[in-house]
Amino acid sequence: MSHVVVVKIAILDLDALRRACKNLGLEFKENQETYKWYGRHVGDYPMPEGFTKQDLGKCDHAIGIPGDRKAYEIGVVKSKDGSESYQLLWDFWQGGFGLQAKVGNNCDKLTHEYAKEVTKAQCQDLINAGWDMDEEYNSQTGETTFTLHNYQQSSWN
Repeated sequence: MSHVVVVKIAILDLDALRRACKNLGLEFKENQETYKWYGRHVGDYPMPEGFTKQDLGKCDHAIGIPGDRKAYEIGVVKSKDGSESYQLLWDFWQGGFGLQAKVGNNCDKLTHEYAKEVTKAQCQDLINAGWDMDEEYNSQTGETTFTLHNYQQSSWN
């Protein structure tokens, strides 16, 4: 059975996605043109919007679990709207044979980690200028909060 869906996030920063993959113990497979999935669309689940049967299984890059040959993979696919963004496609049937445990339901672990890495990258200029950044994860809400501090001493004459 095929249950391929598009993850509801636009990937604009492949470096942040690479770091997010590494943080979760995943492998970013640069320039891999196919991703592992059920292998054919059998009509038991809606097609991802904007994609055809011929598009499924094709990608620009892939994400997988290192050393796990049975697990499905995530396809990192150039958006069809002409933008410079990417979309994530994956087949969650049977939990992607272990993939879902690593990336979460609806890829929420991966998208959360990606958002954290994008935030860190956006703050890098401040960090380089001497600011400190604290990261706090709330396990009850699943939210991560970043706080920036500038502890540089001021002169109060």
